[in-house]
Amino acid sequence: MNAKKVMGLAVTSVMAASLVAGCGTSNNKADNNTQGGTTGGKKMTIAMVTDVGGIHDNSFNQSANEGLDRASKDLGIEKKVAESKRAEDYTPNLNSFVKGGNTDLTWGIGFLMADDIKKVALANPNSKLAIIDSDLSGDIPKNVEAVTFNENEGSFLMGVLAAKMSKTHKVGFVGGVKFALIEKFEYGFKAGVKAVDPTAQVTAVYADAFDKPDKGKLLASQLYQQGDDIIFHAAGATGDGVFAEAKERGAGYWVIGVDRDQYDLAPKNTLSSMVKRVDNAVYDVAKDLQAGKFEGGTVRTFSLKDGGVDYAPTTKNNTPQDVITLMDDYKKKIIDGSIKVPATADEFNNFK
Repeated sequence: MNAKKVMGLAVTSVMAASLVAGCGTSNNKADNNTQGGTTGGKKMTIAMVTDVGGIHDNSFNQSANEGLDRASKDLGIEKKVAESKRAEDYTPNLNSFVKGGNTDLTWGIGFLMADDIKKVALANPNSKLAIIDSDLSGDIPKNVEAVTFNENEGSFLMGVLAAKMSKTHKVGFVGGVKFALIEKFEYGFKAGVKAVDPTAQVTAVYADAFDKPDKGKLLASQLYQQGDDIIFHAAGATGDGVFAEAKERGAGYWVIGVDRDQYDLAPKNTLSSMVKRVDNAVYDVAKDLQAGKFEGGTVRTFSLKDGGVDYAPTTKNNTPQDVITLMDDYKKKIIDGSIKVPATADEFNNFK
């Protein structure tokens, strides 16, 4: 074969290869275009950094992990997880995924990670991150998608339930750390109680931790001792102690769980759980990322209307149907806007 013919074939091959490569990209958005769990020809990888409760906290970390498991199974993504033992682990754990450049998205689970997410995102503008339970005070970097929930709406239904089921007209609330997010649970709950039984007493206490079951047990003991017969917790793994105390005391001492359906923690003492579908949020964002629809710089809010928060399916196990019907009536009023559920102390004080 002569030299001219060889050169001609080589040029033709290069042009064909370029044409094929051009069909696989679109306007410099190749990093967003994924199909069948792959991105840029490799398997799409999503990482998750937990809060201090870890993936077995029976709460929001575990729910997030379940969403990532579902994304791994259904969408074919590769899953990576780093569990934080203390707050100082947040930034190093996030950087362990982001700096390596081997992850397509890195999650931070929990509002306590807000500053770390923002810092890491700004230092690594070409990486994609997402956070559960924080809107980053409205200042969301373009490479971060924020996910929040209307926890106050679901907590209102728990207040309705507690007010109807309490025999002492005294109920309690155990929070993890007293921040605006957890106060949404508290004031939504208080509003639900007030709507049904304005004379009922609600005592709210905080453990200052999301990973201290012993502290949760002690606080629950104090509340039950003073006459509260139902306790709603929003305290992560600290809430496990509330269930433990109710089980020890036996019949008539009730718990309302949070985030996941926590019925299995104390089947004879659990009235309901205010489920927050963190699993769905993690899964939905993964699905969008795979379709090239990552919404950086924005906040996505899940509410009672779209099933982002609700009461658990197991509510029927220990709650009479007439009480569930009443909860559904209030649910409709919240969804249609007839009731605006308070999320802060000021809003609660003005709630009628």
